[in-house]
Amino acid sequence: MENKRVVLIDGNSLLHRAYHALPPLKNKDNLYTNGVYGFMTMLYRVLDDYNPDYISVAFDKKGPTFRHKEYIDYKAGRKKTPDDLGMQFPILKDVLDKMNIDRVEIDGYEADDIVGTLAKYCGDKNMDVILVTGDKDYLQLVDKNIKVLITKKGITNLEIYDEEAMLDRYELTPTQFIDLKGLMGDKSDNIPGVPGVGEKTGIKLLKKYNSIEGIYDNIEEVSGKKLKERLIENRNQAFMSRKLAEIIINVPLDINLEELKREDPNEKELLELYTKLEFKTFIQKIDKKVIEDSKESIDMNIKFLNTKEDLMKEVKNINNKHDLIFKFIVNGLNPLKDDILGLSFKYRKEDSFYISFENEEDIREKLLYLKEVFRSSDISKSGHNIKEDILVLFRYGLEIDNISFDSVIAQYLIEASQNDYSLKKIADDYLNIGIKNFEDLLGTGRNKKTLKEIEREELSEFILSQLNIIYKVKPILMKKIEDYDMKELFQNIEMPLIEVLADMQYHGFKVDSQILRELGEEFDEKINSLTQNIYEYSGEKFNINSPKQLGIILFENLNLPVIKKTKTGYSTNAEVLDKLLGEHPIIEKILEYRQIVKLKSTYVDGLMPLIDKKTNRVHSNFNQTITTTGRISSTNPNLQNIPIKTEEGRKIRKVFVADNENYKLVDADYSQIELRVLAHISNESKLIKAFEAQEDIHTKTASEVFEVKRDEVTSLMRGRAKAVNFGIIYGISDYGLSRDLDISRKEAKKYIDNYLKNYSNVKEYMDDIISQAKKDGYVKTLLNRRRFIPEIKSRNYNIRSFGERTALNTPIQGTAADIIKIAMLNVYRELKIRGLKSKLILQVHDELIIETHKEEIEEVRLLLKDLMENAIKLDVPLVVDMQEGDSWYEAK
Repeated sequence: MENKRVVLIDGNSLLHRAYHALPPLKNKDNLYTNGVYGFMTMLYRVLDDYNPDYISVAFDKKGPTFRHKEYIDYKAGRKKTPDDLGMQFPILKDVLDKMNIDRVEIDGYEADDIVGTLAKYCGDKNMDVILVTGDKDYLQLVDKNIKVLITKKGITNLEIYDEEAMLDRYELTPTQFIDLKGLMGDKSDNIPGVPGVGEKTGIKLLKKYNSIEGIYDNIEEVSGKKLKERLIENRNQAFMSRKLAEIIINVPLDINLEELKREDPNEKELLELYTKLEFKTFIQKIDKKVIEDSKESIDMNIKFLNTKEDLMKEVKNINNKHDLIFKFIVNGLNPLKDDILGLSFKYRKEDSFYISFENEEDIREKLLYLKEVFRSSDISKSGHNIKEDILVLFRYGLEIDNISFDSVIAQYLIEASQNDYSLKKIADDYLNIGIKNFEDLLGTGRNKKTLKEIEREELSEFILSQLNIIYKVKPILMKKIEDYDMKELFQNIEMPLIEVLADMQYHGFKVDSQILRELGEEFDEKINSLTQNIYEYSGEKFNINSPKQLGIILFENLNLPVIKKTKTGYSTNAEVLDKLLGEHPIIEKILEYRQIVKLKSTYVDGLMPLIDKKTNRVHSNFNQTITTTGRISSTNPNLQNIPIKTEEGRKIRKVFVADNENYKLVDADYSQIELRVLAHISNESKLIKAFEAQEDIHTKTASEVFEVKRDEVTSLMRGRAKAVNFGIIYGISDYGLSRDLDISRKEAKKYIDNYLKNYSNVKEYMDDIISQAKKDGYVKTLLNRRRFIPEIKSRNYNIRSFGERTALNTPIQGTAADIIKIAMLNVYRELKIRGLKSKLILQVHDELIIETHKEEIEEVRLLLKDLMENAIKLDVPLVVDMQEGDSWYEAK
């Protein structure tokens, strides 16, 4: 018969280990959970690997122990437990209670002593004992029945020690290990030991003399004058240190093995707690039936509006209400082109409604009945990713007013670094309601269906379950937004902006296909010419796009210096090629070749299929929820990434043109908006005065940094000062600046130090914002946009440095993003109010483009200047530069 197995865990040690191994994790209630998560990861692994019959977790209890009476400085100088770790002890204990795992703590003794006592008791009963800890002190407990499982690295690598492993690793017995601790001490517990005696010397002494007593009985034989002196001088300290390091195995515990018996967890309560802590990995370990039974059900009272009479009746009812939640069912990803299958809506708790569309004529006819509902300012409109629904309305000539709530935007404001804003996740996170997502409904792979193939009843139920989630989650998300002081940002900027972005997407940007084709041909000729140049320099033909073949050519055939190697051979990335510039003329040709190939594939070949054949326009999808700073992004095509640094890249802008000969493009661009925001936020008087006096800010900075008169500033100095100015905004390091400017780190550090010495308020702002972020866990823009930065509390230097750079940059870049959004809103509204033919068609970072009727150019220029420069009141003036032309290239 097999021996019973017991697992005994040092709770404090394991929680500390997990906390330090993982980056800061928080749930939506701002509870830190990384330590608990790591602890439970290790616990589940131990349970799976060792399947114990008995289990207990021991914790230290606050207050002095007998060791403090023995040595008053025991554990003195140990850092106070961080607040974000301290709050995790009660959470862990709650998890263990719900898992029905025994836990023990007792006044005057440490977890080590409790575990040691339990281990001795169980070992004496011939049980197999596994001790789990991050503390090597436990190795003294190893015997024929007791093994120690030590967390070697992080939370994944666990190393087991038995008597044989002890001898292999330390060449000592477990009892001798106590003597070793007495000799070498323990810095973490402030156990002094014998100064100058480390592990290696301690093991050598014990192998020869067996114990501390043996050492002192033979002290005259100890070789090494200094070592002997130290041992003699610190004799009492050595014995005291051993006593402090020895784990007590006779703690007065009333041991009842039945209490340690492993039991099934209370899965229902555990599920609630894991859901609250957002431990999705561990939820998967709970019985599926328990999970299903815990989900709230959704009342699905669906009414199908099959006739015009049914629809007209509900329109009257909606007009008496003040909130409409709605969703169009689009058979695809493009609401401007794909089939519209139906419309679902909800305006009261009890009922949800579904309208099927038979064909285009049917859609137009039915939507006419809803025209006044959508354009009514008295009826607020809510949805999920509502921009897609607005695009459908625009497609059929309908207007919309009073867009009040979008669950995607709401959750984005609450947590901007999330990558999943689906209703399924929102339902999981806030409501504990399980709903299908599109993958569940349509399937995947070869058998994937389209929405058109789903039965009406199943489709309507799917869509209306989403409306019910929006209905239920709206007050919860709005409360959170109010708690974060972002209600004004949400209601006055983000929500009305949805219509602006929908209008920009609907209207699109005209592309001259002929110019695009000609540009493609020009790039092809250039690629062919560069290919021949490269072949001539290399002396043979090869695949230039193959890093392996290119590496052989450069580093074996041409014998260029090897900069970096990878697992598969030589690295030929851009950084490597940049460092090789000047070594051989082939390098410049390869870099140029890569640039032209990328331009051709991305902006010629990639753009051509996205042009609408009827209108010759591209309809980029503008996104509000992609960036963590609040900036808008665009996809299909990405119009915010058109290159501007090289002339070849700028040529791409020639293909983007005004609609016809009656229109021109007016481009308005904020001048140095982020530096102006920095001047305002830091209250740096030198920067404020420079902007007020309309000085060239880079020349001024160069004068300050390089300590020369302004008329002595060279173009090189100005260029470097510009890099420092913008680098400061992004929290650049001396290493980063040295790499960007190709100068030494020492020189780069001098530039940064000089900058911060001259602009002392900027330095103060940088210190304050990092300190504030560490305290609060987040930073804010001037308009209260919030970004959480858990990385700033990381023990990992690189991760923490990223967090600090993010803390520096977000208030500046985020405020600049908020300002351009306000400008967009004001410009869009003003164009509409005045009934102008001109249209806002693009926003790229700090620039707006208006497709402007020639008769309205002066009026548009004036309103753009006024509305953009007065979007927000700062301590420095906002300045807008404007140009116009027939193409984006000319206007920029």
